[in-house]
Amino acid sequence: MSQELAFLPATRQAELIKAGELSPVELTELYLSRIEKLDGELNAFVTVTAEGALADAARKEKQVAAGEDLPSFHGVPIPIKELDDVAGVRTTYSSRSFESHVPETDAATVTRLRGAGFVLLGKSNSPEFGTIPMTESDLNGVCRNPWDVTRTPGGSSGGAGAAVASGMAPAAHGSDGGGSIRIPASCCGLFGLKPSRGRISQAPGGEGWAGFSTQGALTRTVRDSAAILDVLSGYETGDPYWAPPPDRPFVDEVGAQVGRLRIGFTTASPTGSPIEPEPLAAVEDAVVLLEELGHQVTEVEPEWADPELVPMFITVVQTSSAYHDGTDPEKLEPLNRMLAEAAMATSSLDYIKALEGLKAQSRRVVALWNDYDVIVTPTLAMVPPKTGWIRDQEDPFMQLALAGAFIPFTPGPNITGQPAASIPLHWTDEGLPVGVQLIGPPVGDALLLRLSAQLEEAKPWSERRPPIS
Repeated sequence: MSQELAFLPATRQAELIKAGELSPVELTELYLSRIEKLDGELNAFVTVTAEGALADAARKEKQVAAGEDLPSFHGVPIPIKELDDVAGVRTTYSSRSFESHVPETDAATVTRLRGAGFVLLGKSNSPEFGTIPMTESDLNGVCRNPWDVTRTPGGSSGGAGAAVASGMAPAAHGSDGGGSIRIPASCCGLFGLKPSRGRISQAPGGEGWAGFSTQGALTRTVRDSAAILDVLSGYETGDPYWAPPPDRPFVDEVGAQVGRLRIGFTTASPTGSPIEPEPLAAVEDAVVLLEELGHQVTEVEPEWADPELVPMFITVVQTSSAYHDGTDPEKLEPLNRMLAEAAMATSSLDYIKALEGLKAQSRRVVALWNDYDVIVTPTLAMVPPKTGWIRDQEDPFMQLALAGAFIPFTPGPNITGQPAASIPLHWTDEGLPVGVQLIGPPVGDALLLRLSAQLEEAKPWSERRPPIS
C-alpha cells in the first residue's frame, strides 16, 4: 500500500488530503523513509530537510482538521532543484564555489510552490550551474538512473527526474535552459514540459540565459504538470518577458477536445549529429499513434540546420559560468572554467551579434508553425548514456561536443521561446525509457497539454516502475 501511495499522482494526493483521507504527516514520512532507503544508490538529493518538512506537514495537518480553506497542493511533498534558492537551506548550485552558501530569500518559484501548499522535502541534485545534460559534479557526486543505475538520469534536473521516477517524490521542481526538464523526463520515463518564455517568472533574477531558461516541473502525469503550471504561472514585478494569461486554468486542458491537428515530424538533427535507432523508433511509433488518433501527420524539413547555431548558443549561455557573484574560478570544474574564461574574453559586440543571430534564426524556424500546429522530434539523440560519459573526458571541449551530440533537439525551443514537452511513449527491449518531443506554437502551452493528455490516455505510462523503486 505504501508503494501505491508513493506513486499516486500529486493532484490525487492533494484531493485525499483535503478530504481528510490522507495525512500530510504520514505522506511526508513515507517519502522521507523512501529517500532514506533508496537515495544511497541514486544520489538524487543533495539536502533532505526532514525536520522542517515534518514540522510544516504537522502545521498543514492542523489546518485540514480546522476546516480551513486549503490551496491546491496542500500537504503534498516536493523537492526543489539545487540551482534555485530556498531561504535558510544550503544551496550550492553544485559548485565548490558555493559549498557553504545559504540564501536569505526564496526564488519566486519557491514562494509560489509554498503558497500552493507544497511541503519542501529538500534540494535535488544537478550538475554545476546546470551546464551539462548529465547530473554529475565534483561537489555533489553522480546521480543515477533508477531504470539502470549504470546510466544517467539526464540533466540538469536529473535529481528531480530520479526522485520522481523512483517514488521518492510525487513531483519535482525543475528548470530548463537547453532541455534540462525534457532531458531527464526522457531518461527517466516521465512527462516534462518546458513552458513558453515568460509563462513563469525567473524572479528575483533577470532573463535567465538571455530568456532561454524557464522554471517548471517533472511529473508522472500530464494533469500534475498542468496543475503545477497553474501554480507557477504569472507575472512578477519587473519581469522582462511575460506570456498572456491562459483562457482557462491549464489543468482544464487535460481531457479537453483536441480536434484534428496538423502535425509535422522530423528526425533531422539541427546540428547534423547522428541519431540512434531507439529515438528514431520512438518517433515512428508516435507518428503511427497520432495518425490513429485522427491527426494529419506529415514529414517536414525545418530550416534549423545552421553551422553557426551551436557557436552562437554557446556564446550566449557561457556567461552563466562567469556571472555568479562569489564564484572562485579556481574552484570551477574544467568545463565551466573554460566557459567562464571564454565569456570574459568575448566582447560585448560579439555577444550581441550572437544574440541577434539567434533571434534571426528563431524567426526562420518559428515560421514553420504557420503551417503546422505541433512538430514532433526525438527528445534526445540516444538512450540514456552511461554515467561519466561526458565528465570522464579530460578535454572540456570534448565534454561540450558530447553534450551537444546527446541533445541536438532540445535547445531550439529555448532559443525561440516556444513550449515543448517530452512524453515517454517508447521503451527499449532492455527497459529504458525513450522520450518523444512535442514542440508547440508560440504560447501554445494549452495545446501541448491537450495533445499530451490525449497521447497519455491512448498509451499510458504512469503505472510503469523502475527496478529501483
